[in-house]
Amino acid sequence: MTATIQTSVQPMTGEERMLASARLQPVDRTPVWYMRQAGRCLAEYREMRKKYDILTLAKTPELATQVTLMPVERFGVDAAVLFADIMLPLEGMGVPFTFGPETVGPIIENPIRTREDVERLRVPEAEESTPFVFEAIRLIRRELEGKTATLGFSGSPFTLACYMIEGKASRDYTKAKAFMYGQSELWHELMGKVTEVVIRYLRGQIQAGVQLVQLFDSWVGMLSPDVYQEYVLPYSTRIFSEVRETGTPSIHFGTGAAQLIELMAQAGPDMVSVDSRVLLDEAWEKIGHDKGIQGNLDGAVVLAPWEVVETRAREVLRRAANRPGHIFNLGHGVVPESDPDQLARLREFVHMETAREA
Repeated sequence: MTATIQTSVQPMTGEERMLASARLQPVDRTPVWYMRQAGRCLAEYREMRKKYDILTLAKTPELATQVTLMPVERFGVDAAVLFADIMLPLEGMGVPFTFGPETVGPIIENPIRTREDVERLRVPEAEESTPFVFEAIRLIRRELEGKTATLGFSGSPFTLACYMIEGKASRDYTKAKAFMYGQSELWHELMGKVTEVVIRYLRGQIQAGVQLVQLFDSWVGMLSPDVYQEYVLPYSTRIFSEVRETGTPSIHFGTGAAQLIELMAQAGPDMVSVDSRVLLDEAWEKIGHDKGIQGNLDGAVVLAPWEVVETRAREVLRRAANRPGHIFNLGHGVVPESDPDQLARLREFVHMETAREA
């Protein structure tokens, strides 16, 4: 990819910067936010976790707002990503879950395995299922006062279906894949229901005030392109079509999904977020320059000395080549051991390195 000429742009707020990049418009500097930036490496978040479990934080709008704003204040990022969990919409469907230890993640005691299980699933209105999420969004928007973008998100139907069938996180999701291959018709019924829930959930977030949304497909990297095209793509496509009708920019992210990025772009998001296992410029060629790209510094790099961080970050920016439509992010999430000062310095470096102010 060849470098493009920098042109001057009037100074922008983080909100303006994020929205312009998502729409492939010129920006005064490359916007920055970090996946999993809310919590994890922050001492103030760990103090809160001594008092509250994750679900209490997520279901209490005032607490969720407080955690959401922490990285904005600490790192100076251009987007506040809602503090929530991808599992939250499942309770309204009649799929209760709990959280085990940090290394175990969510646990569903009665996973979905039979036709009767699928038929029992409800498709509730989002406001009925997760009202606390929408109240938190309204609080966050008021606190940010237009200075920083508010970003909402959902787990993808595939990732949520994997949890629902498996009952917990898995290395290879064998039970979920066996369900998909062995009960194909039932799989599509399940995906149809989950997709409708995700659409209502994202529309509810947009109505409450989020300005961009990201669809997380955490486990999709285990699939080959032909399997993805048959069992997943139609549902992601429907979601992005519905979001596009609202005029809200959308981002699609999958972990370990280098073999799928063309198809993920085909699903219809405005941007594709790529992890650190692909080179950003090569990924952008596959996605097409009519879409934006997000990424893709390896989160583990932040644990290295600053000289290494700077070198690696500059390489990501070199590959982005100042083209409109790049949001700087990590390849996945913030590593819990990260130094918050290093993340703040990284944001400042990206802003300084890409400054195009008039």
